[in-house]
Amino acid sequence: MWRGVLLLYLLYAGVEQLFDPEYSSVFSALTFGLHELGHVLFTPRGEFLMVLGGSLTQILAPLTTAILFLRQREYFGFSVAGSWLCFSLYNLATYVGDARAMNLPLLSLSDDPLHDWNYLLNRVGLLTWDQQLAQILRLTGAAVWITSILWGAWLLWRMFRGASALSE
Repeated sequence: MWRGVLLLYLLYAGVEQLFDPEYSSVFSALTFGLHELGHVLFTPRGEFLMVLGGSLTQILAPLTTAILFLRQREYFGFSVAGSWLCFSLYNLATYVGDARAMNLPLLSLSDDPLHDWNYLLNRVGLLTWDQQLAQILRLTGAAVWITSILWGAWLLWRMFRGASALSE
């Protein structure tokens, strides 16, 4: 029962995310915290990796979670982690897509916050590609989300069929 409710929430949140790039799901605060932690974790590796570390960490965390769920044979959890990855990719796409315009409000401990993706794309000469890269992230996120929802629905259907067979 709870898995069905959770899957309905992930379906709802995914639709919201598709139509509103700044939508905040229950994963948003966790993703933001992991992003900021990533900057700290990558600080010893130099400025470029420190800046990239936030985005890397916010993507690696749901991927790692998905792998852990698979290793534990918690297959429904895999669909939850996949949805979290989708939301994280959409969040990242919004940030990447803002690289040239720099209109998003940035949180920082300094008076002059650094826009990660303006810095990163400028350093590698791809600043003019910010919109295309953001679109690739959104398409990837949408594909991951659709796959995750279908996987979760298939698992619930299998569980329901298995329970129905036992009661006959």
